[in-house]
Amino acid sequence: MSARLEGKVCLLMGGGSSGQPDMPSNGEAVARMFGREGARVAVVDIDLAAATASERQIQAEGGQAIAIRADVSRHDQVKAAVQTALDVYGRIDILYNNVGIEAPGDVVSTSEEAWDQVHAVNLKSVFLACKEVVPLMAEQGGGAIVNVSSLASLRWGPAEYIAYNSSKAALNHMSRVMARQYAPKGIRCNVIVPGMIATPHVQAMYQDKSAEEFAAIMRMRNAHCPMGRQGSPWDIAHAAVFLASDEAAYVSGVLLEVDGALGC
Repeated sequence: MSARLEGKVCLLMGGGSSGQPDMPSNGEAVARMFGREGARVAVVDIDLAAATASERQIQAEGGQAIAIRADVSRHDQVKAAVQTALDVYGRIDILYNNVGIEAPGDVVSTSEEAWDQVHAVNLKSVFLACKEVVPLMAEQGGGAIVNVSSLASLRWGPAEYIAYNSSKAALNHMSRVMARQYAPKGIRCNVIVPGMIATPHVQAMYQDKSAEEFAAIMRMRNAHCPMGRQGSPWDIAHAAVFLASDEAAYVSGVLLEVDGALGC
């Protein structure tokens, strides 16, 4: 049985390694899974060392990868990343947009600067990447775009992250518009909507907590999920492989919730 992404090239925005083999980031897990499934992966991250670590992990598992540094909110750097991938691999079959940040605050307390930064990273970055990659995919006869959103884009939550919620909700709709517009060109666009996932980012959010306090927070998060546990970055990676593969050839415009029924 051949690998599910054999012969495909993926430009993966936000795929740097967390440096924790037992707890990869979402993007890192996807990058490694894509490599295992035969894709050649251009791993883009604002932290070149993190991108290089993912590159080495993919290569150590028998895959092909290159590391590229870019601030994906900057058009010139996105263009350069796309060109580097083309120079090395000659085409781009999969665009995976995984970058995301948040800033705490509601509509009153969030600063204008924070609002602009969150939307630049979470939304403008996808706009810029698609601006550069969609024409390439159209010319080569098709491709798959997978954008990463959040359950916070679909429902109210107690955490006040209005800029994050807004940016991810806009990402959902932009993705569906692109799916409809570019379907005649053979370009699919889908969205992964993660729920509660145990990632290094969760650790970073509570880095001021003691080990005991953090363990209690994780137990609370697990208990909040209908399945009794948070998801794993590998759960996201399995969904990503499906949406990027030819198995999903007739799937476009979908918001795929990977949340253990939390959003129901």
